[in-house]
Amino acid sequence: MSAPDVVVVGAGPNGLAAAVTMARAGLVVQVLERGAVGGGASTAELTLPGFRHDRGSAVHPMAVASPFFRRFRLIERTPFITPRLSYAHPLADGRAALAWRSLERTADELGPDGAAWRRLLAPLVQRAGEVGRLSTGPILRVPPLPVATAWFGARVLEQGTPLWNLRWRGDAAPALLTGVQAHAIRRLPGLGPAAAGLALAVAAHAGGWPIPVGGTQAIADVLAADLLAHGGTIDTGVEVRGPADLPAARAVVFDTGVPALLDIAGGLLPDRLRARLARFTFGSGAAKVDLALDGPVPWTNIAAREAGTLHLGGTRAVIAAGEAAVDRGEHPADPYVLVAQPTVLDPSRAPAGKHVLWAYTHVPSGSMVDPTARIIAAIERFAPGFRDLILASTASTAADLARWNPNYGGGDIGTGSAGVVQLLARPTASPDPWRLADGLYLCSAAAVPGPGVHGMGGYLAARSLLRHEYGIRTPPHLGPDDH
Repeated sequence: MSAPDVVVVGAGPNGLAAAVTMARAGLVVQVLERGAVGGGASTAELTLPGFRHDRGSAVHPMAVASPFFRRFRLIERTPFITPRLSYAHPLADGRAALAWRSLERTADELGPDGAAWRRLLAPLVQRAGEVGRLSTGPILRVPPLPVATAWFGARVLEQGTPLWNLRWRGDAAPALLTGVQAHAIRRLPGLGPAAAGLALAVAAHAGGWPIPVGGTQAIADVLAADLLAHGGTIDTGVEVRGPADLPAARAVVFDTGVPALLDIAGGLLPDRLRARLARFTFGSGAAKVDLALDGPVPWTNIAAREAGTLHLGGTRAVIAAGEAAVDRGEHPADPYVLVAQPTVLDPSRAPAGKHVLWAYTHVPSGSMVDPTARIIAAIERFAPGFRDLILASTASTAADLARWNPNYGGGDIGTGSAGVVQLLARPTASPDPWRLADGLYLCSAAAVPGPGVHGMGGYLAARSLLRHEYGIRTPPHLGPDDH
């Protein structure tokens, strides 16, 4: 390979998306990765042979909604399975609030709050494409899709403030929405969690919440294959600690957290920008358990057994109290738990008749508390007999996650707090937040549009680099070469 035009530090989904975009534009691209290709978007045997677990995200509504992956034609390159039931939220007495792909079916089953659910989400589902562009694109833009922004913004203001209970009469609908809001790992209610939750709820009723066959690694693998096919290279087992570890290149793109960026390239940044980046904060952490099971989870609610994703924690009030405790640095007595059970849809990830399960809970930053007992107890509450199915388990504390992936400071799997200010100024307030200085770009989840397997941070950083460094304003073709 000739000397690279661009070096990408990190082979997560955003780093690979940036590399693919630049290679497709004709640049020579070299990717350096300390671990395995995919980073948080990887799959491995973590418990027993033959049981394949997603290390990070397992379910990918943003992958099918992402403008980058639509241009890349991801779903034509690797198979996905989209369940009828996007997510479920078990409640007391065997009940469960259910978010079906059908908005009408969901509303019909929410009883006294069905009409309110429909009024909240129908205008956004009708504009799902625009909502997807809002949630995965540059926030500080003109014009900002005015109609969709108005509808979306009004609902964020409602569901992200103390007004969030005004439209609800029962406990099922608000719990169903709170389960997706809590993905943001923030105190509730809040504007950041409301925006994230509404975007995910819209996706549930539009494109659905799909999983890639074989695991999330399939997404990283197809990106890596495309890069290699267009002249790029990927070197794994290479840790970049400072400028001396970087090959000579015209530009560098960082798929890293802000601290690593400052360690490697801080001396090359303007003083004022370096000071602003030093104030970039991580949020609370996650603690995860991967389990190999002897059979499917016996959820008391029969319908919940077909969901790829479940949110546990009870009512809106209980979840909010638990997230507030985490925000105070405490481990809540009644934790919120997010569960992914991919083998109910994709049996290829485990031996015949067996299952894998992935679950995390929220904890204070840097927590070293093993979450296994809490998570098993939370699942057992809604699925009696679950404990007896466990063949093996592997726990990752928040501190473990931070050691495994330095982008996850303190176990923050979002690579930076998702408060409203830091979502707007990610990592700084700028219409071009990916460009830090001449030849230096940030594409990770620490940059706009933030967390999620959507590739948009990488795509937008690459577009900025192509424009500023090479004068290329027309985006390259990203679809399969035979199209």
